[in-house]
Amino acid sequence: MSWKDRERGYHHGNLRQALIEAARALIGEKGPAGFTFAEAARAAGVSAAAPYRHFRDRDALMADVAAQGFERFEAALAKAWNEGKPEPMIAFHHLGRAYLHFARTEHAYYSAMFESGLSPDATPELRAASDRAFGVLRGAAETLCAQLPAGKRPPVLMVSLHIWAISHGVASLFGRGDSGRRKLPMDADELLESAVLVYLNGLGLGRA
Repeated sequence: MSWKDRERGYHHGNLRQALIEAARALIGEKGPAGFTFAEAARAAGVSAAAPYRHFRDRDALMADVAAQGFERFEAALAKAWNEGKPEPMIAFHHLGRAYLHFARTEHAYYSAMFESGLSPDATPELRAASDRAFGVLRGAAETLCAQLPAGKRPPVLMVSLHIWAISHGVASLFGRGDSGRRKLPMDADELLESAVLVYLNGLGLGRA
């Protein structure tokens, strides 16, 4: 079947998703900077001109891959947090494990989201998706901070950013699912949990 025949076989909207899936596969194989717009078209089985029906350029395609990744990331974090059940501290550690699990099992999305060099404001959709994902972490931090007396509560945004930095550092160095993963004498989940506990204890949250 020729590329033109395959293009005619796509229904409205399917070509866009096919290109996103092709780009995601190429990112997993070559990294976010390792393929061209034409290669993504070829991997999707369409002509080099076909992607321009949906995307201005390669960066626009990458932004859609990243936005879709953040949507999945948000869903994974929200499921792990489970509105703070059965207990906020336990749920918070589940959140950390979900972060690592996503980096390990969805490394192509993870690379597009955090390693592509795209601005978070590349598209409104990307900004909105990334903000919603961070919103899960911020909501969890707010729940933990609320357990402290009002006069001793640290700024929620500060706590959220610190926890994000810790989680992202462990995930990027030791929890990823590609060849960039560094070896540890312990499990990455254990490293993250102990680091978060040390941080929360320092704020008085670990004892809350």
